[in-house]
Amino acid sequence: MALIGSIPGITTASTATLAAFGLISCSGWADGPDGSAAVRAAAAVTGGTVPKPVWRPCTGLPAPDQGVSQARYRCATLRVPLDHADPSSGTIGIALMKIPAKGPGRRIGSLLFNFGGPGGDGVDTLAQAAPQYATLNARYDLVGFDPRGVGRSAPVTCVDDRTMDQIAAEDDTPDTPAEETAYLARRASYARACEARSGRLLPHVGTLSAARDLDAIREAVGDPKLNYFGISYGTWLGGNYAHQFPGGVGRAVLDGAVDTRLNTADLGLQQAAGFQRALVDFGAACAKLGAKSCPLGGDGESVAAATGKILASLDRKPLKTSGGRKLTQSLGDTGAAAALYSKQAWPYLAQGLVDAVKRHDGTLLLMLADLQNGRKSSGAYANLTAANTAITCADGSDRYTVADVRRLMPAFRKASPVFGPSMAWGLLQCTGWPVKGDDAAREVSAPDAAPILVVGNTGDPATPYAWASALVKSLGGSAALLTLKGEGHGAYDTGDPCVRRVVDSYLLDGLLPAAGATCG
Repeated sequence: MALIGSIPGITTASTATLAAFGLISCSGWADGPDGSAAVRAAAAVTGGTVPKPVWRPCTGLPAPDQGVSQARYRCATLRVPLDHADPSSGTIGIALMKIPAKGPGRRIGSLLFNFGGPGGDGVDTLAQAAPQYATLNARYDLVGFDPRGVGRSAPVTCVDDRTMDQIAAEDDTPDTPAEETAYLARRASYARACEARSGRLLPHVGTLSAARDLDAIREAVGDPKLNYFGISYGTWLGGNYAHQFPGGVGRAVLDGAVDTRLNTADLGLQQAAGFQRALVDFGAACAKLGAKSCPLGGDGESVAAATGKILASLDRKPLKTSGGRKLTQSLGDTGAAAALYSKQAWPYLAQGLVDAVKRHDGTLLLMLADLQNGRKSSGAYANLTAANTAITCADGSDRYTVADVRRLMPAFRKASPVFGPSMAWGLLQCTGWPVKGDDAAREVSAPDAAPILVVGNTGDPATPYAWASALVKSLGGSAALLTLKGEGHGAYDTGDPCVRRVVDSYLLDGLLPAAGATCG
């Protein structure tokens, strides 16, 4: 996907993740190909069937919220072929985490989660977000997994943490020939580093392979059908699974849908417009608090314009932060966009902008950027950026040039004066990448699959609402759409009680909503 600075264009930041960074509520704001062949290839490696995982108590998970016990959590590693089409390629390990069904009620089976990305982990995220799915945990084993190339599952590695700090901070909206030369050199250097460290893995981390891993996990946990909850990029993965294994689909929810028919430029343009719209909506909510709490403007448009000016000023003069690092324009853009993924983070964007103007302090915006970039307080990075690039570039043949960026720049600026320029330059993400990419990953048609529930949020910045109805059409068959009239990325994790009720009813009782069902 296109990038906003180093933000994966399709991702999700859960409420639990925000809490892990100390970002909790602030007063004054409302809450607001042939599947059977793939299975045979896997079986040839494992001796005829996918082996049962050996579940053991988990170690190394993120610390839970106060009062949340991880005593029931179990972890395992599942071996799958590196190349599903070539069993002699060897195997890689897929990290799994399970929270057994606790009752009451008859256990249905396992519910597999993909929380987004591409490049987002599933083990740590489920460990943090599990309380949000407590109703489903009554009758499902909740199962998180790190997709191949991510986290604990044969991670793609490219550069060290110090280099990642430099990359995240460097100018991603070049304004001069010298800045453009430096930007292109940095892109090329990053691709070479990824090939040097992970070259053997890079051709095998795409969605086509990950979907086949999903079916191996389904078999390994003993389920005849895959019950699945995919968010953001997880909707792409779930849709491709349904295409490859239509007979394997059980109950599947695809929340924060991606329109896989769009090319990368069109995805980026629509995302840019989505983030700009969300920024204006944030601005309107901020302005309602009054000039004392929000001295940025009197309405949504003026607050959005003021935000753009604040972020643009970082190009000339980065801000100090409490940790000694500088808040550059790239990091500022990333932090601002990160806060638009969840309405619960809007207060921190407002405070971060006020801090930047009144105190010349970029600490809070930098914290938001670090959250989105996968940087821990220790300075260590998750492999989010490396995996995002590797999977994105494996999943399509689009390769753009500087001439394409210049041609499309006016459209990106029109879509979003604030985020458009960095997203336009982000089109070069896969230029010079050592893997060609396979457009077959974009295929999600599954007219013979069991009914799939697609959920879209009208205020979603990262996966615009129009993509939800487009995915329903692409899936075909009996796919159904549930609409939330709300704000933020995705719908279920907003906590909207109507969405929770409809989705839970489908997953627990198999009841699809009526046509045109709307919440909010």
